[in-house]
Amino acid sequence: MRYRGARSPPRCAGRQRNTGQRAAEITAALRADYLQAPAAVAAAYGAAARSAVRLISAYTAEIAELEEALAEHFDQHPDAKIVRSLPGLGTILGARVLGEFGDDRTRFPSPQSRKNYASTSPITKASGRSHIVLARYARNRRLADALQQWAFCSLSTSPGARACYDQLRARGKTHRQALRQLANRWVGILHTCLHRGQLYNETAAWQHLQAAAA
Repeated sequence: MRYRGARSPPRCAGRQRNTGQRAAEITAALRADYLQAPAAVAAAYGAAARSAVRLISAYTAEIAELEEALAEHFDQHPDAKIVRSLPGLGTILGARVLGEFGDDRTRFPSPQSRKNYASTSPITKASGRSHIVLARYARNRRLADALQQWAFCSLSTSPGARACYDQLRARGKTHRQALRQLANRWVGILHTCLHRGQLYNETAAWQHLQAAAA
């Protein structure tokens, strides 16, 4: 009995009706007979599937062997500890970033020059009252891809990076725009760490955010 003025229990948009019967119908349909391809076609697809499994297994083994060799050689690099100290950079991604920038510390005289090479720094165009900030599209795509992955991975490993990303999104930046600006910040931090020969320090890297929040 339903009393006037009383609220009926929620039904989740009415999706609780006949759930048992519907589940039985779906189960019966999945267990029913279905059309089959000719034996020759089925055999061909089976052979292709087995071949794909063997190829994937071989690729997986080769990738694991390459990763082991890369880790062994990368750990011998004098800047390996510095690169791996930065949040979001492991052996593979760290080696990619270092390989694309090159291991000559004197190649980039300033953080801005490294950012320009990475194409993470924006292009500013001003004419009269017009002021436009554009992203750089002529870039080293391998480096750009590695930096974007780095920025994304750092969101879960660096509180400062997460706070920076959240602030950018709050200002109306899209996900890709926020990642690109975060990557630009990481390139500057990487340059400072390499230039000074110091490991990454979370507090020092993001102290400007703490000062702004205070």
